[in-house]
Parts: sequence; structure tokens; C-alpha cells
Amino acid sequence: MLATIGIFIGILVGLILAHEFGHFITAKAFRVKVTEFGVGFPPRILGRKRGETLYSLNAIPLGGFTKMAGEEDPDIPRSLASKPTGIRLLVLSAGSLMNFLAPLLLFLIAFMVPHNIVMGKVVVEEVAPNSPAAVAGIEAGDTLLSVNEKPVSNTGDLYRYIQINLGKETNIGIKHSDLIIENVSLVPRWRPPEGQAAIGVSVKTIDAVIVRQSEPPWRAAPLAVSACVENFVLFKNGILSILTGATPPQVVGPVGIAQITGEVARAGLSPLLEFAAFLSINLGLINLFPLPALDGGRIVFILLETARRGKRVLPKTQGLIHLIGLAVLIGAMIAITYNDIIRILSGGSLIP
Repeated sequence: MLATIGIFIGILVGLILAHEFGHFITAKAFRVKVTEFGVGFPPRILGRKRGETLYSLNAIPLGGFTKMAGEEDPDIPRSLASKPTGIRLLVLSAGSLMNFLAPLLLFLIAFMVPHNIVMGKVVVEEVAPNSPAAVAGIEAGDTLLSVNEKPVSNTGDLYRYIQINLGKETNIGIKHSDLIIENVSLVPRWRPPEGQAAIGVSVKTIDAVIVRQSEPPWRAAPLAVSACVENFVLFKNGILSILTGATPPQVVGPVGIAQITGEVARAGLSPLLEFAAFLSINLGLINLFPLPALDGGRIVFILLETARRGKRVLPKTQGLIHLIGLAVLIGAMIAITYNDIIRILSGGSLIP
């Protein structure tokens, strides 16, 4: 338990500090006054001032912060709000940009370190009538070889590639029970009938073996880029599935993430790094949501100012809206954390 908590805190602090460092370096680059760069949240344990910035270590180890002068008030000298629109947008979005860049390094290391991969044959057990798979001619007993020319080695590969291609024409390589190999085309469904998967098949992995492998840097680099792109698409498709009612929303807070971290950590370093990369992408995208108190909410005020030809929302009004938004986010986090604790106590898991 203590190891799980330590790993979780280490990942969370690292990702949030990467986010805040993005704000910090861009603010410094454009001469925005940074009054404090903090590791953790107050109360403060210790601090050291260098130049105009206080670098602090704080008691609550759940992230960090970059405190800039006048984030809403342009009358404060060298404030963020006094800078041109482009600079303000860059400084506010730089945190998410760092969260989008960090996974490249995390995935790179994940592919380079020795890790286990399940290799086997993905065999169709059942095909739902009138499903995309049935229409395409896939039958029970067929072996699924590839999705859009990407090899399928286990059921996890198949699920991932199908989710990436929801609503798009997708080529599936199959080997029939009579050993004939062919490619078929189908479109995975956003909203399949209850009890059916996106293409309408149930599958299993047979003849599975565990293969230990690692990739050299020149092969790991393109794999890392591909993994980042795929995770962006998965996140986008997940949001669209929730908005369209195709899948119910499943929201977790720090306790739930800590539980997943512990379960993933038992699988080894490589899966843990991949999970950290996934979290980083999620953190970056969520911070761009147009909600008060988030970076995206602050960006909305800048875009509104541009639409109003330079007329700003009063700093006091902006501050109040962000304060209300923060209170709502904290309340939501408390409710989510309560649900996470109840699920854990009842023996539930977020990993199928």
C-alpha cells in the first residue's frame, strides 16, 4: 500500500510539475513576473528566493503551481494580463503543451526497457447477426491477423485498434478456418446494440506465450510518436462516445488513479510508464477544457476579449468566476473521491 501511494504521488507530482514548468519557462521567456514556483501545495515547508521568484517546497505533495503577477489585472507591472494576446495564450497553453511532449519521452523509455508482451492468435468465438463483422464475411473460428495493417497479437491489440477507428472504414486481415487469408472492410460502430462489441465479434487469445522484448532507440522513437497519436485519438473517441451516449461516463479522482497505478505497477515498469504517458495526455487535454479555474477557462476570457475588440471582462469579475469554478471543481472531486473509496471498499476495480 505504501509503495502504491509513493508511486502514485511520484507520477502525479512529476506530471503536474512538468505542466507548471511549461507555464514557468514561457512566462520567464516573455518577462512575465513569476512571484512563486511551488512544489506541492501550502502550507509552505521551506522556500528560497532567487531574483524575483520564490521557489518553495510545500506540505501537500499533490502537484505544484506557478504564481504569476496579475493574471487578470493588466495594471500590475509585468503582469500576464498586460502582455499581448498571443503571449498570454502561449503562456496559458504551455502547461498542456508540456503534458503533450512528456509522453514522447515516457513512451520512448517504455519501449526501450525490457517488457513482457502477450503473443498469440486472436480467434473469433462468435459473430453477432447483421453486425459489421457478419456483413464483411467474418465467421466463428476465423483468426484476426491485423487491423489497418497493424498486427494483432492479443485481444487488447484488437480492442485498441478498433476503438481508434470507430466510425471509419477499417481493413481487417483474417485467416479463415480453411487457411484462406483475405482482407475485409468494415466500419466499427459508435453505438452497437447492447451486448455487442463495435464490430460484433467475441474473441479469445489462444496459444498465448509471454515474449520479453525491448526496442533500440531508432525503433522506439517512431513507436513512441505513434503511441502518442493513438492515445490522443482514443481520448477524443472516448469523449465523443460519452457525449453521444454510446458509453456511460466513468470518472475517477486521485484515489481511483492511485488504485489503477498500484494495479498497473504490478505489471512492470514499461506498463507503468505507458500509464503515466496516458495520464499526462489526459491532464493536458482536461486543462484545456473551457471551465473556470482551468487554463482553458482563462483562455476563454482572452478569446472573449478578442471578440469584443479589446474590451476585457473586469479582473474582479474574472477572479470571482474562477473562484466559483474552483469551488465547484473541489466539490466534484470530493464526490468522485467518495465514490472511489466506496468502490475500493466493495472490492471493485477499474481495470477489466
